[in-house]
Amino acid sequence: MFSKVLIANRGEIALRVLRACKELGIQTVAVHSTADQNAMHVRLADESVCIGPPPSRDSYLNIHQIVAACEITGADAVHPGYGFLSENAKFAEILEAHGLTFIGPTSEHIRIMGDKITAKKTAEALGIPVVPGSEGEVQDDAEAARIAEEIGYPVLIKATAGGGGRGMKVARTPADLSEALSTARSEAGSAFGNDSVYLEKYLGKPRHIEIQVLGDGQGNAIHLGERDCSLQRRHQKVWEEANSPALNEEQRARIGQICAEAMSKLKYRGAGTIEFLYENGEFYFIEMNTRLQVEHPVTEAITGIDLVHEQIRVASGGGLSVRQEDVRFHGHAIECRINAEDPRTFVPSPGTVTHYHTPGGLGVRVDSAVYQGYAIPPYYDSLIGKLIVHGRTRVECMMRLRRALDEFVVDGIKTTIPLFRELLNNPDIANGDYDIHWLEKFLKEPE
Repeated sequence: MFSKVLIANRGEIALRVLRACKELGIQTVAVHSTADQNAMHVRLADESVCIGPPPSRDSYLNIHQIVAACEITGADAVHPGYGFLSENAKFAEILEAHGLTFIGPTSEHIRIMGDKITAKKTAEALGIPVVPGSEGEVQDDAEAARIAEEIGYPVLIKATAGGGGRGMKVARTPADLSEALSTARSEAGSAFGNDSVYLEKYLGKPRHIEIQVLGDGQGNAIHLGERDCSLQRRHQKVWEEANSPALNEEQRARIGQICAEAMSKLKYRGAGTIEFLYENGEFYFIEMNTRLQVEHPVTEAITGIDLVHEQIRVASGGGLSVRQEDVRFHGHAIECRINAEDPRTFVPSPGTVTHYHTPGGLGVRVDSAVYQGYAIPPYYDSLIGKLIVHGRTRVECMMRLRRALDEFVVDGIKTTIPLFRELLNNPDIANGDYDIHWLEKFLKEPE
């Protein structure tokens, strides 16, 4: 086991990783920008190192500063959390070159799954069902038109290096295609420095289903069921739940087995999430995230398995602590992402938290690094916490969530808490009857 882990992240995920390390008896190092000198993970870590000014490129994305912090403190491993450098193959390689362990997959697997076209080809070769579309990058409008006619309109143009919905456009008719391609390429070039795009069949009313996997890097891999992440705004997840209201036991077991077997063939190491669009009983691979997901707590709630413990254990060479036959699913869990944003316009709302009270009780978990008097900086993602609620049934879970939201107090800034209270009163949400377009349509409805 490692003696000291450096946590190359901030906010609630840095605190989440810190707690796991403490439970395993591992010393912790927090790195932080000057804007985060009073952050909770900095206060609780055994050691802390300032790695630069507020902009991410000068601090949390500064690989040289992070490696220097490891050398100064004697850390022997780095946990990247999610975002920032968590899916940066170069970062993993540099750590390895300095004799440090990256708590995550190999750089090869990060690179394979980081490119959408390569990831799709790899998934297909591993037996994972994929969305019909181009074999690779589309070279010109003529090729795009030919493929679109083959798979049928509407089609989705996606950046090969994309993420977060950028470089993604829908062409519903042949007349839309050229402009959609041009816009997607322009967005992709600006956002990722790579303007290559590819085509996929556009699904009308799919759900977003993802499968949590764990591998030991030696060919042993398991799945921990699915999460339904269909409630999204601008391709950003807002509410996640496990199990999905749309799947039955047979479907869950089938897609889980496919994913576990694929990761076994790949000899995948650590935690990962295979994401699908699901429509009319069929799953279509869209991407794989080679890191811990924001919504990992709902899986922990229904399985009782600590995913960060497993990440650390596997990275240290200890292998998985559970086999597939040991995995049991219990009840239902929902996570609400609490953002420092206006609940209707989603405009960021940084500022000082004047009053702060989190809910408690059976089946209620809050992952947050916020405290009363904490000043939320304007430089980073607006996620300030996650409310995770577990119940024996989905109905019990939603009743508990309603109660927990009523107890949650965050004053001094605007948050998305009122949105979740509103969603709980909607019959579609109560019935689990929603798709990836549902929330945006709901938000456009007149008040």
